[in-house]
Amino acid sequence: MNHIDSYDEYERYEAQFDPQRRDRRARRGRKPQKNRAPKQAAPQVVSDFADVAGLEGGFNPTYTPARYEEGWLLNSLEALYDQQLITDVMALVKGGKEANVYRCAPGPVIDAPWVAAKVYRPRMFRQLRNDKRYREGRAILTSEGRPVKETDHRLMRAIGKKTAFGAEVAHTSWLMHEYTTLHTLYEAGATVPKPYGVSGNAILMEYIGDERLPAPLLSEVRLDREEAWPLFEELIRNVELMLRLGLVHGDLSAYNVLYWEGGVTIIDFPQITEARSNPNARDIFARDVRRLCEYFARYGIQRNPDALASSLWNRFWRVSEADILADLSRLDDGSDDE
Repeated sequence: MNHIDSYDEYERYEAQFDPQRRDRRARRGRKPQKNRAPKQAAPQVVSDFADVAGLEGGFNPTYTPARYEEGWLLNSLEALYDQQLITDVMALVKGGKEANVYRCAPGPVIDAPWVAAKVYRPRMFRQLRNDKRYREGRAILTSEGRPVKETDHRLMRAIGKKTAFGAEVAHTSWLMHEYTTLHTLYEAGATVPKPYGVSGNAILMEYIGDERLPAPLLSEVRLDREEAWPLFEELIRNVELMLRLGLVHGDLSAYNVLYWEGGVTIIDFPQITEARSNPNARDIFARDVRRLCEYFARYGIQRNPDALASSLWNRFWRVSEADILADLSRLDDGSDDE
């Protein structure tokens, strides 16, 4: 039996069923394969992939994954298990097109009753949105979270041509931007899950909820009117804090906010946008603010989203310009000299 050991091999498998690639092969005089379609062949391939995962390292989770879930789930979490960041996978908390979230038992190095593992789905099962709008002006990150050098022309060409290697690099960068953003925001005092670790395809973070029930999305709960205003103020505080750090969430709404015991926690940061270097940042920021205002309007909180977004944005740029001028002034008067 042929096993699929990596996402690159998934890409090669998918290429067999890409209609455009089959057409090109036909034009070159090669006979395209017949009677094979993704819907028929994928289950066998995924089954083969699941066989690879096995439990060779002793990782035997309590949670029983579905047939098409097992291989990529265990492969993605095995590194976290080996680092003693988790000891078990207990339950699927949330399933999505891009990632699943699991409640896990933490290892001895983490002082928490539970942790959450966000595991990105394999590319053959994931429908990634067009993220170019968010990535403009954003560095490509390595698996260690360091920016890739712009002089690495081989890597840049691979990404531009969307080769299997380029797609893998882009995927890693997308994931690492979320992880490094969580670190930055958590250390700055934002209301986000505490990050604990990262592997090639998963992020381990604070779990919001309890053993019986994960925290629901804000969009799924009915607030008391008296608690709506403090929650709105807390979210706007976080929006402003992110902006002071030069960051825009990019997809902020009641669908990316958890509600638990009267408090809110902002989640999902892979599409984080650079406020200073992305030409789309102001529009993306205004959309985030508008979505929050629209949600809280149902509880009688009437704020002009465009005016609020403009006020926050202009304040951010005034502070940024003041910081730049202060830095230039220190250089001019030699105050930074040894």
